[in-house]
Amino acid sequence: MTGAVFSYALLAALATALLVAAFTDLRARHIDNWLNLGIAVAAPLWWLAIGLGPFDIGVQIGLAAATFAVACVLFAIGQMGGGDVKLLTALALWFSPAAFLQLVVLMAVLGGGASLAMAAFNMQPGRKEMVRDALAGLVAFAWVWCAGAIVFAIATHRPVVEPATMEAVAGVLPGLWAIPLAAIVVLGLFLFGMRHIMRRQKSRIEVPYGIAIAAASLWVMGSQTLSAAHSAGIAG
Repeated sequence: MTGAVFSYALLAALATALLVAAFTDLRARHIDNWLNLGIAVAAPLWWLAIGLGPFDIGVQIGLAAATFAVACVLFAIGQMGGGDVKLLTALALWFSPAAFLQLVVLMAVLGGGASLAMAAFNMQPGRKEMVRDALAGLVAFAWVWCAGAIVFAIATHRPVVEPATMEAVAGVLPGLWAIPLAAIVVLGLFLFGMRHIMRRQKSRIEVPYGIAIAAASLWVMGSQTLSAAHSAGIAG
């Protein structure tokens, strides 16, 4: 029971830290170094609580190092803030590789949807390009809708597209050749809409990516990491 209490206390502390990170990133587009450092320093306590061995600890450290390297590249090309890099690296010390992969996928979906939505609202209006603006808005809406569908599918453990829906769509297609053709058309519209959105930006926007990281982490904690704490409590 003591092991379970210790594990849940650590998870509660991590959840609190993530909420603070999301709030500060939303308010000031900044995540404090002391918060990221605290998450990283507390990770060995989590390893102790769930009974990780030397090999598993080495895997966590290697995962964090790889995450830091990739995130630094994203920071260098302006796709991620410094605080986001540190937060994601610190979190890699807490989650198993499989759970962390799910976290990254959710983060990318949520962050991408938020980025495109903010960019669409940040467009410079123009009377001469109303059709292009409408198409760009449709692309942004479709991307956000797809992101929401993916998150909902993960949350409910359902497929993004039901098999019956796929069969119905396949039934109305004139042939298999229509599938790559439709994919090319959709991709072309998407790229055109994205280019138009980026070209018409009124000002540079700073996406609070820390919110997406925190939200994805909290979801994975709720679905996977809590079970690890429960198992550690039973073993203890």
